[in-house]
Amino acid sequence: MDLVRLARLFSSPRPLGLSILQHLDPVSLGRAGGREGPAWWRAVGQTGPKPAAFCSSLSQLPFSQGSQKNTHSLSSDLSQPSPIATQEEEEEENFGTFSNKYSSRKMFRKSTTQFYNLRLREQGEENEEWELEPKAWQGRRNTPYWYFFRCKHLIKEGKLAEALDLFERQMLKEERLQPLECNYTVLIGGCGRAGYLKKAFRLYNDMKKRDLEPSDATYTALFNVCAESPWKDSALQSALKLRQQLQARNFQLNLKTYHALLKVAARCADLRMCLDVCKEIVHKGHAVTEETFSYLLMGCIQDKKTGFRYALQVWRQMLSLGLQPSQHGYNLLLGAARDCGLGDLKVASALLLRSREEMAPLQLPAGGRKARRKAQAGTVDSKSARLHVEALERQLFLEPSQALERPPDPQEARVYSKAQPEMETKVDSDHSVALASVASEPPPRGLEANLLTVAMAPPAVVSFGTVTTPADRLALMGGLEGFLDKMAEHGLQPDIKTLTLLAEVVEPGSPAESSLLTVLDMHQVEADVTFFNTLMRKKSKLGDLEGAKALLPVLAKRGIVPNLQTFCNLAIGCHRPEDGLQLLADIKKCQMIPNTHIYSTLINAAIKKLNYTYLISILRDMRQNSVPVNEVVIRQLEFAAQYPPTFDRYKGKNTYLEKIDGFRAYYKQWLKVMPAEETPHPWQKFRTKPKGDQNTVPEADADKGLGGR
Repeated sequence: MDLVRLARLFSSPRPLGLSILQHLDPVSLGRAGGREGPAWWRAVGQTGPKPAAFCSSLSQLPFSQGSQKNTHSLSSDLSQPSPIATQEEEEEENFGTFSNKYSSRKMFRKSTTQFYNLRLREQGEENEEWELEPKAWQGRRNTPYWYFFRCKHLIKEGKLAEALDLFERQMLKEERLQPLECNYTVLIGGCGRAGYLKKAFRLYNDMKKRDLEPSDATYTALFNVCAESPWKDSALQSALKLRQQLQARNFQLNLKTYHALLKVAARCADLRMCLDVCKEIVHKGHAVTEETFSYLLMGCIQDKKTGFRYALQVWRQMLSLGLQPSQHGYNLLLGAARDCGLGDLKVASALLLRSREEMAPLQLPAGGRKARRKAQAGTVDSKSARLHVEALERQLFLEPSQALERPPDPQEARVYSKAQPEMETKVDSDHSVALASVASEPPPRGLEANLLTVAMAPPAVVSFGTVTTPADRLALMGGLEGFLDKMAEHGLQPDIKTLTLLAEVVEPGSPAESSLLTVLDMHQVEADVTFFNTLMRKKSKLGDLEGAKALLPVLAKRGIVPNLQTFCNLAIGCHRPEDGLQLLADIKKCQMIPNTHIYSTLINAAIKKLNYTYLISILRDMRQNSVPVNEVVIRQLEFAAQYPPTFDRYKGKNTYLEKIDGFRAYYKQWLKVMPAEETPHPWQKFRTKPKGDQNTVPEADADKGLGGR
C-alpha cells in the first residue's frame, strides 16, 4: 500500500483509518516496526489528527454508554463498509487488467513440435483415422546398409509388403535413420517386379525431397515398373513424363535403362515407338545386343494382325547382324505364331521370299576382323546398327503398293500369278503350307520352307497360300522338327516353356502332338502341370474327353498333382449332363472346391443344349459350395433366362423351352442368396498395415489415381 492511498483513508470526513488505529495495540506495532515503529505509523502521527483529542472526547461519556456506542459504531462500520472503500477495493482488483483492451495477442508462448503434432492429428481425425505415433526404438541400432540387405532379402523371397513396412516403420519412424539412395532403389526395384506403380513413384518423390541423387539403377527400376503395371495407359504416360524430365536435364541413360524404356514401349505402346527408342539407342553410341531385338519381338506381338510377319523380319534382321539368338527369343517367336497373324499375304510374300541379291543391302558389311569379333561377342557397332535399324523400319511399315512395285527377276521367274496352279510343299510329317509354284512338276523332297534363316526360299516358291492357324505359322518355321533343329544349330535346348508353347501351336490330334512327350524325355526336361493342362485343353476342345482323361494317369506316374485348372480343361469336353455332374463329384473326392471358371464352363455347355434341368443342377451345386458369382456367370444366366424373340407358347409347343419358367423362378431366388465375387485390387497385397491397429490401412484407395482405370 502506497502513501497516497493511505492518506486518502484519513482525509475523509469520517476517517476510517482512525477508527481502525484505535483498536490496534501501539506496543505491538512498535515491536513489529522497531523502536521508532513502522514508517507508515510515523507518517500518520505527523500528518493526521492527534489521537489524544479523539480519546478525550470519548472519555467525557459514561463508561458503559461510551463503550456501547463505541462498539456499536465499530461493528456497524465493519459490517457496512463505505462506498468509497468498496470503490477502492474494486480499483485494486482491476489493477493491471486494462492492457487487455489494447493487446491483440492472447498467447506469448513459443510453439513446440508436440503442440504442432497435436494440431495436425486433430485435423487428420476429421478426414481419416490417424496412425498411432511410433514408440521410441529400444532394440539394436542398425545401419542403412543393414536395412538395404534386409529389404533385398525380403524382396527375393517375394515379401514386398514386409520390406516396405520394415523401411517405412522401423527404419524411418522408429529408428529415425537417414536413408541412402540404395535403400530407395532396392524398394523401387521390388515394386517394379510387382508392377506397383503408385508406390514406386511415391518412393522416388520422397527420395528427391531428401536431396538424394537417383542412380541409373533407380531410373531402370522406374521404367520397369511402368512396363509391369496392369494399367498400360497411365504407365505409358508416367514413363513418357519421366523420359522428358531426363531429357530436359540432359541425363545420359545407359544401355540397361534404355532396355527398360524399350520394354515399356513394347508392352504399353506399339512397334513404332520401339523403333524410335532403338534408333535413340544407336544414336547415343550404345551397342545393339540380342536383348535389344528381344524387346523388339515383344513389340511385334502387340500387333495381332501382322505381328507374325513383323517378328520374322526382326528375327532375320538380327541374324543378318551376326547376333546369336537366345532361348527367350525362340519363345517369343512361338508366342507370335500363337497370337498374331501374317497380315497381307502379298506383302508378306514380297518381303519374306526375296532373293539373296535383294537382301544384300541388309547384310552385315564384311568389315574385316573387327566386325566379325564384335558379332561373335554379341554386340554391333553403332554405325552399322544405325543403317540396319533404318532399313528395318522402312521394310516393316512398307505400303502394299510399294512392296509390289519391284520388277520381276527374269532369271528366276518369281512372278506371282493367281492362274498358276497351287501345290503343297511338305514341311513336316503332319503339316503342309499352301504355296504357289511356277513349276508344274512336284517339288523335290528336300524342298522345305523355313523362314527363320536369312537364306532365300527355294526358287520354286513364289508366295504364301492360306495361313490362318497357329499350326500353319509353325509350318513356316519348319514345323516341330525344323524349329527344334534351328535351336540346336545355335546350341540351345528347349525348356519347359518352349515345349508348352509348342504344345499350343502344333496341330491338334496330329502325330507331332503325340511326340511332345518323347521330345520332353529326350531333352531331359522336367514336365509341370501347365504342360499337361495345355494338352488336355486341346483334346477337350476337339471333344475327346476320354483322351483328355487318359493323361491323368501320366500325371500321377510323373508325380504331378492336378490343380483346378486341370479340371477346368476337362470341363470343356463335358457336353453331356452326366459327364459334368461326374466331374463335380470327382473334384469333391479330391477334396477341392470347384471355382467360378469350372461352373462357368459347365453353364455354357448347358445353355448351348437348352437343358434347363442340368442348368438348375449346376446352380444348386454352386449354391451348396457357396462359390461367389462373377460378371461372366451373371451374363450367361441372364441370356439363358430370356425368352426367344419368336417364342409364343400359345401358338405351338417348344420342347426345348418347356422348363424355362421353372428355371426363371429358381434363378430369381438363387440370386438373392448367392455371394458376389469381389475382384481384388492388384496392389492390395502390397499395402502395409501398422502393428498397433490391424484394421487401419495407412494407404487409402487413392492408389487408383495414377494407375487407375
